[in-house]
Amino acid sequence: MTIAIFRFYAELNNLLPANKRFQDIRQEFKGRQTVKHLIESQGIPHTEADLIMVNGRSVDFSYIPQEGDFISVYPVFETFDISPLIRLRPEPLREPRFVLDGHLGRLAAYLRMLGFDTLYRNDYSDEELASISVNETRILLTRDRGLLKRDQVTHGYLLTTRDPRQQLLAVVRRFDLISLFYPFSRCIACNGVLVTVSKADVIDQLESKTKLYFEEFKRCENCEKVYWKGSHHQRMTTLIEWVRNNMSNAIELG
Repeated sequence: MTIAIFRFYAELNNLLPANKRFQDIRQEFKGRQTVKHLIESQGIPHTEADLIMVNGRSVDFSYIPQEGDFISVYPVFETFDISPLIRLRPEPLREPRFVLDGHLGRLAAYLRMLGFDTLYRNDYSDEELASISVNETRILLTRDRGLLKRDQVTHGYLLTTRDPRQQLLAVVRRFDLISLFYPFSRCIACNGVLVTVSKADVIDQLESKTKLYFEEFKRCENCEKVYWKGSHHQRMTTLIEWVRNNMSNAIELG
């Protein structure tokens, strides 16, 4: 039996049982096991770790822990340069695109509202989600730990709250998205790109009051849904300001 000591840092502790948080964890194991396997055996998907230090030396997921190793595991660093050390996956996706599991429909709408390329269907299988994430270099967002433990998934994030607004705030913070907002540029319904059109181009799609009170319109290039600055636009603008304010507060408190 081999014994190694693990220590998980920052928000990784939120994924551990309460009795293991913010302390050294003694882990016993048999045979040759990778550090990736041992981390995931603690309930933390490998996509949540960005740096592993063993006895002060950076290693990758293939490292085989030895007797007495002290293993420090750090969360994803999206806003700090740790390039002199070993990253456990390719560089952060600075033009982030997403694919979401079937429980995150409202979050998908919010991300599209902010202008992010976001794929969502409520009937994607786990195999499809993992494949899309890898083949299209999309960040996989899910509440399913097992899905993020799939070996082929390199960019992902485990959401621990059911509240869509808090989910949105968590994703924006995690991937440092605040400067990448491009609101009202994508269709909330299908993820297509919105283009400005004249009122005459969409007049047949408008209800009588919309024709009377509004002059500026956008239309989805994919599904042809029409958008204008009605009450829904104001509600979304309020949500965007809420996200910006909460990000500012987080920075100030940090």
